Amino acid sequence: MVTSVLRGLAAASLAVLSLFASTPAHAAETLPVAEAVTRLQIGTESREGYDRNAFRHWNSGADPSDGCSTRNEVLIDEAVESPAVGPRCQLSGGQWWSYYDQVWVTSASGLDIDHMVPLAESWDSGASAWTAERREAYANDQGSATSLVAVTARSNRSKADQDPAQWMPPAAEAHCRYIAEWVGTKLRWNLTADETELAALQEAASSCPDQQVMYEPVA
Repeated sequence: MVTSVLRGLAAASLAVLSLFASTPAHAAETLPVAEAVTRLQIGTESREGYDRNAFRHWNSGADPSDGCSTRNEVLIDEAVESPAVGPRCQLSGGQWWSYYDQVWVTSASGLDIDHMVPLAESWDSGASAWTAERREAYANDQGSATSLVAVTARSNRSKADQDPAQWMPPAAEAHCRYIAEWVGTKLRWNLTADETELAALQEAASSCPDQQVMYEPVA
């Protein structure tokens, strides 16, 4: 009897801890991109100790039962024309719009899934102090539609691990959306920005008076 009660209390405690762990730190917010930029905290970046393997990415995805990795789940979610999903989540057909370079793509193999804020940049901006579990959650974040984006392999590899002071999408019409998604991702995960990056974001935001940033901070 006592053992059963203790087990029940332990289970209840775990449930409460799980609830707090999954509860956003604040409610979702929508605000103009220029205002959102002012909410970024300034920090000094350091790449010391960075290892891409510190971020376990392309795990079993939001729904492990479907057999799809995070990569394939993002491809399915972002498809303009849905691909056929075969055994082991093999994708065929489908159509995607790569907004970085304004290109239509008709093969999943021609796409990369870009971390809006690259893993190396997130490390520089605060992720170096995170637990392995939080880094994995970041690397596979499907809780926000803007954290991961399907784009041409060419544009993703051109971007590499650069921030907006160093790289912007080749299509000028994509710039306002891009900086909004960059800033939103940094605010969502409480990542800092260095002074050069912040200045570039402020300059870009001044040309995007109608652009909104939507983000929901994670605990």
